[in-house]
Amino acid sequence: MEQVTVIGAGLAGCEAAWQLAERGVSVSLREMKPAKRTPAHQSDDFAELVCSNSLRADAVENAVGLLKEEMRRIGSLILRCADAHRVPAGGALAVDRHGFSRAVTEAVRNHPKITVAEGECTAIPGEGEVLIASGPLTSDALAEEIRRRFPGQEGLHFFDAVAPLVSFESVDLDRAWFGSRYGKGSADYINCPMNREEYEAFWSALCTAKEAELHGFEDSGVFEGCMPVEVMARRGVDTLRYGPLKPVGLTDPRRPDERPYAVVQLRKDNAMGTVYNMVGFQTHLTWPEQRRVFTMIPGLERAEFLRYGVMHRNTYLDSPRLLNRYYQVREEPRITFAGQMTGVEGYVESAASGLLAGIELARRVRGEAPVNFPRETAIGALAAYVSDESVTNFQPMNVNFGIIPPLEHRVRGKRNKNAALAQRSLAALERLDW
Repeated sequence: MEQVTVIGAGLAGCEAAWQLAERGVSVSLREMKPAKRTPAHQSDDFAELVCSNSLRADAVENAVGLLKEEMRRIGSLILRCADAHRVPAGGALAVDRHGFSRAVTEAVRNHPKITVAEGECTAIPGEGEVLIASGPLTSDALAEEIRRRFPGQEGLHFFDAVAPLVSFESVDLDRAWFGSRYGKGSADYINCPMNREEYEAFWSALCTAKEAELHGFEDSGVFEGCMPVEVMARRGVDTLRYGPLKPVGLTDPRRPDERPYAVVQLRKDNAMGTVYNMVGFQTHLTWPEQRRVFTMIPGLERAEFLRYGVMHRNTYLDSPRLLNRYYQVREEPRITFAGQMTGVEGYVESAASGLLAGIELARRVRGEAPVNFPRETAIGALAAYVSDESVTNFQPMNVNFGIIPPLEHRVRGKRNKNAALAQRSLAALERLDW
């Protein structure tokens, strides 16, 4: 049985390598770290979470929650490690980012069927099965090779922004308080309230703060799911209050009669609770401006910033013109792609693409029929969307119920309808042989 080369040890690459190895296929996993990093990388571990530590909603009535449940049932390494290193986050699955990445790294490095080859991969191997999961931060040399090899892939990119991290001990809990929206979870967030005067002063400072240089950046080019907070603020004085700073469902138990005008939430970023993430505060302001503006937030006046926000370019393919439902290149089927480069957006979606691509590639290598995950499943729907040639203006896509075929019968209420879609999906999954 031939060896498969997997390029990139991010979420998708590690998941794909694991699925291949678990099915008896030998894998050579190519990873440029630690010899080379991008500006967004902070660790030498695999499956590094360079943005938020949240894998988003965990209930199956939410599409990404359904996708996670499907992955758990299939045997996802990424979900196994995420569940083992979760931190409180209400109805979401958030993880201790370092513990999570270390767990993935150890599992992959210790698998007898996986050999890790360190160093930058600048070209696609000329023969054999190859799975490219180099991610949205693909090195310039490999990105140029992909553009040269597959015409029509020039210039496709969006920008991704990372939120700052602050130390727990530097948060003023005389002004802030613990609590989850509408009481869900176990008081998992730190809430920093603002009155109208405080909010409008903060908003004004944010709108006029100096941004870091970024060639080619325009507001219209920012992917909506990771929009920098200052870009969002410039869209209107109340935009943040209806977005990441919405105050609904949040009341300080010490001041039950006071309703905040806006609320900044901090989410635990590690298991010890020593590091907190500023929810929704992806940014590309200069570091001095981040300190000046973000310390205007009540409770963060003396904040210790353990990591400032940064902005980086993400690259993705025009996948509907290039890939089939197995994330395979139609015109050169020995090459498969996986991860955010394919246009799936989000940690879970990236890992899910690696899971499906790894399973289907293992089946091909072993001479077995494909699984053919149906579109009724979230994992199948995501692959179908990415490979749908009728999609003309292709943009990165989070999983959502809109890409899953509707029910054949009417169900009243959105939550009930989503629950029925999830039930159908999981039933369809159980009928498959993966």
